[in-house]
Amino acid sequence: MASSQVAYLIPLKPDLKEDNSSPRITLSEGPNTIGRLNVSTTDKRLSRKHITITPSASGSASLSVEGTNPVVVRSSGERKKVNPRGEVSLVNDDLIELIPGHHFFKLVLPRESERGSYERAAKKARKEGDDVEAIRSFCPDSEKLPSTFRLLSVDGLPDWANTSCVSINDVVEGDVVAAVLSNYMVDLDWLLSACPKLVNIPQVMVIHGEGDGRQEYIQRKKPANWILHKPRLPISFGTHHSKAIFLVYPRGVRVVVHTANLIHVDWNNKSQGLWMQDFPWKSDDDKDTPKVCGFEDDLVDYLAVLKWPEFTASLPGRGNVKINAAFFRKFDYSNATVRLIASVPGYHTGSNMRKWGHMKLRTILQECIFDREFRRSPLVYQFSSLGSLDEKWLAEFGASLSSGITEDRTPLGHGDPLIIWPTVEDVRCSLEGYAAGNAIPSPLKNVEKPFLKKYWAKWKADHSARSRAMPHIKTFTRYSDQKIAWFLLTSSNLSKAAWGALQKNNSQLMIRSYELGVLFLPSPVKTQACNFSCTDNNSSTKKVKQETKGEVEKRSKLVTMTWQGDRDSPEIISLPVPYQLPPEPYSSEDVPWSWDRGYSKKDVYGQVWPR
Repeated sequence: MASSQVAYLIPLKPDLKEDNSSPRITLSEGPNTIGRLNVSTTDKRLSRKHITITPSASGSASLSVEGTNPVVVRSSGERKKVNPRGEVSLVNDDLIELIPGHHFFKLVLPRESERGSYERAAKKARKEGDDVEAIRSFCPDSEKLPSTFRLLSVDGLPDWANTSCVSINDVVEGDVVAAVLSNYMVDLDWLLSACPKLVNIPQVMVIHGEGDGRQEYIQRKKPANWILHKPRLPISFGTHHSKAIFLVYPRGVRVVVHTANLIHVDWNNKSQGLWMQDFPWKSDDDKDTPKVCGFEDDLVDYLAVLKWPEFTASLPGRGNVKINAAFFRKFDYSNATVRLIASVPGYHTGSNMRKWGHMKLRTILQECIFDREFRRSPLVYQFSSLGSLDEKWLAEFGASLSSGITEDRTPLGHGDPLIIWPTVEDVRCSLEGYAAGNAIPSPLKNVEKPFLKKYWAKWKADHSARSRAMPHIKTFTRYSDQKIAWFLLTSSNLSKAAWGALQKNNSQLMIRSYELGVLFLPSPVKTQACNFSCTDNNSSTKKVKQETKGEVEKRSKLVTMTWQGDRDSPEIISLPVPYQLPPEPYSSEDVPWSWDRGYSKKDVYGQVWPR
């Protein structure tokens, strides 16, 4: 059980005015360790365990310095330096400089008249799981960023609700020499205004799923150096639905997998997710050039199916290079933190059947060892479009997602799924009102199948401040309380077209669409992170050193933002799962959203549906 919350630190700007762009740090009764992970900075002078503040419900507090650098406390007009291992008493409104002259915070302790209400609020917080506004404290260390994902920023939310969230300009940055943008919908006018950096990139390939009319418009309006490509769709009712960005730099390549169409509402009004990692060039003279890894094979196999027209880019120090699928073998993916789960259209047989869709996910999970607590633990399916399903296929899909074993080779066993899906009231009261329902495009005939009733669960996202930001993010996961066995961030909705359906006595997998996702798994904790960045010339390209036998056995643990434990621990990877776990099942009054039904009750903008 969490301790009572009795104080907090308010971040300040250098002029000592409140910095509303950074989250407040809540302090519980008893010792609170504050360090680099609590502050929106990569300043290495801040230790992971920099200071400990110990407040009490009576209104007193003390500070001790745990790190290697001194701290300054300003109290009653005096400025006092506190050296490492030193301790000092604190009073309300004291100012703290975590590094002398840098990283300012004001301590707020409860006044005597407020102490009773603080204790009551603390009691209520304990009862509710202590997870309110958890996103405030989601500030992953730079070394852990590739191991987690980020939510996209949402307009209209308070600054703290967008802590560590990203926009398109956080992704497309630096001296990009070539780019491949993969998506379903592309609003060229918005894209160029929202991300003007794209105009200056010498070569840009746009792989899309737009119809002929939109494609003709984009063709007329696009910059001259842009190339458009719509992959072949050999099976009817398929789409090119994958959402990814590949940016080539003089130092390496940035791989981005996300859930947003290249349109305004997707990057500003909805709950979305994004993962990215930078990878260096393979070294020609390195005798220890890494062997091909699973991530590399999966990536190149997927890109090869797209069959885009290769183009030539001029790369500093490398001359003219042809950009095709094979080009992406020139990078070192040995430190990839995720596995790719892709779908491509076709009738897949033999070994190809296990390369794509839910059979690929099944194959990888079957090779993974999970903690015993995940035996028969539940599953979550969360997405924004529901296909025409039947119970047979749902069992087939569930068998794939229930794969995996424990250390004693015992299968994890069947996981009971819940489907997180917005209700009509969720959409009506959302940031966009009923208009949000345009991006939750499932008809009544798919949504109201009787066998689905037992699976429905609510979109509740108070801890991420996204209950009113309707989900376009797609995620699938297996969990136990706030611990996660595995987590998939993907473009795939819950449909046979996206995931594939077994045919011919399970000897063939039929997939209609292109999809792409990233799978987060427990993995060995590496003793030296390869903190490589394509945009930071000071970042390291050193290989991860070999672990000892004991270190290999120590694996990362995936947890939610609301998990109560030591996030400073190297093996803890916090994922910003935007919705509540465990999900709350629908009540008898809840109605799942379907976009072809009429709704006469007015939304937050006074509109009815359809308009």
